[in-house]
Amino acid sequence: MQIATRLFYDRASASMTSLGAKAESLQNQISTGTKLSAPSSDSAAYQRLAGIKRDAVDDKAYAANLGTAESVLKQGDTSLSAITDQLQSATELVTQAKTGTLNAANRKAIGEQIAGLVATLTNLANAKDARGQALFGGADGAPAVAAGGSYALASKPVSGIPIGDGQTVQANETAARIFTVGGKAKPDGSIEGGTNTLAMLSAIATALQSDDFKASSLDTSLADIGAASDQVSTVQASLGARAARVDMEASRLTDVAADREATRSGLEDTDITTTVVELQKTMTILSATQASFSKLSALSLFDYLR
Repeated sequence: MQIATRLFYDRASASMTSLGAKAESLQNQISTGTKLSAPSSDSAAYQRLAGIKRDAVDDKAYAANLGTAESVLKQGDTSLSAITDQLQSATELVTQAKTGTLNAANRKAIGEQIAGLVATLTNLANAKDARGQALFGGADGAPAVAAGGSYALASKPVSGIPIGDGQTVQANETAARIFTVGGKAKPDGSIEGGTNTLAMLSAIATALQSDDFKASSLDTSLADIGAASDQVSTVQASLGARAARVDMEASRLTDVAADREATRSGLEDTDITTTVVELQKTMTILSATQASFSKLSALSLFDYLR
């Protein structure tokens, strides 16, 4: 009888302690807004949350890189449009010079204008991107177009920008790919051979300003400038394709972030309505247990046993 009495009290105590602890836990979940107070609460959920947080940090870095890539690509596209405009002006000037009705002074003036276009193209090529790096420079740090009138073009491609797990995008283009017509791509991505657009335009300007100018020196000029414009358009289309890819990846990251947040919330955040209902149920059971214990422990049999 003593064992039964002790067992009764032990079980009642354990039950009320358990219900009290559960009520306290539910109250804490409501006040903090999270249902996981420690790894022991749900070890599997804690592991998943740790993975979610790591992925979120990685994607935050990738999102920043995507923003940088988008900015550089847009700047490159704008610069290439300006380069195309300059080449169009060169076409118009050469067409004017080929009419054969210009006097020497007018012809030299056109030559000076074309020389000015070469200077403008050089400045556009040597522009800096949003990071302060050469927009059309090479991986070796060389300027896009060498100073001093040699028109040496940067040709070694820069490294791509990481935008995802194992994914990169090359936001910059080299001056060699933009201003070289008919060149051959080498295994390292650089350009070998071909016609240097800047050198070609400079030669036209020099010919027009020469005292012994010959009209035949312009026979292939329009075709050369047209080919140069086509090359710029090809590079610009390539940048456009990369910009579209960056936009798609940015959209994907946004969708993934939303899905990840929904998963995190389901694992970690407190469902207030459900938890309040569960707390009320627990408190009701606890009250009933306490009332039952009080009544049972007051029976005359227990008085006798004591």
